[in-house]
Amino acid sequence: MRRVILLAASLSMVAALPLPATAAAGGQACPVADDLVQATFPMPNARSAAMAQRLDIAVVGSGSSMLAGKAGPDRAYPKQLESALAAQLPGVAVDVIVYARSQESASEQERSIVQLLAARKPSMVIWQTGTVDAIRVVDAEEFGSAVERGVAALQAQNVDVVLMNMQFSPRTQAMIAIGPYADQIRHLALQNSANLFDRLAVMKDWNERGTFDLSAETRSTDVAEEVHACIGKLLARLIVQGMATASHSNSPATE
Repeated sequence: MRRVILLAASLSMVAALPLPATAAAGGQACPVADDLVQATFPMPNARSAAMAQRLDIAVVGSGSSMLAGKAGPDRAYPKQLESALAAQLPGVAVDVIVYARSQESASEQERSIVQLLAARKPSMVIWQTGTVDAIRVVDAEEFGSAVERGVAALQAQNVDVVLMNMQFSPRTQAMIAIGPYADQIRHLALQNSANLFDRLAVMKDWNERGTFDLSAETRSTDVAEEVHACIGKLLARLIVQGMATASHSNSPATE
């Protein structure tokens, strides 16, 4: 009982901390407007799992959930998220598993979610989607329907959902009409009480601030690794905040 109470207090304290303007990630600061990374809805399933000292998270995504090269898996945002959560939730075994395939649309990812739920049941799923559908010019409403079905399947199994939209890139912005798909994701997150990690807005903010030069063409993965490190840390903040919000909605008797 004492451990449970201490962890609940820890969650509340971490979530209340302001986001530092110079949160370091490999030497690179990760400033972001406070309102861009906020847990709008509680994450009770993740909180219950943390209270039981094990938090399993699945990342369902496409190519931008990964980084190339031998060291890519360790430097991509899922592993960075795992490390950040483990540091913020002492005593909790955190495991972030990646189910990501390049060039997979939302409808194809929806089928992966069904398979995921059949194979194992994580406490939370981070679903990154939108880019492939925009490239293929899939009807935006059909895209939205696939995402909504996937979210419903997850929530029916008591899985917390974080929706993540596409990356921001000045080089591709004029070539790919991502707006309708980003709008669908934002709308569905609100409609289905799922938290949104607005990667598009966060990366656009970084580009405008000059935090990262996202327009430069280079073979180096240094910038991509820094971006992934920042995303992992910000995702961890969002999740801990959502877990703390869930603790506030519970009565003392349930703790």
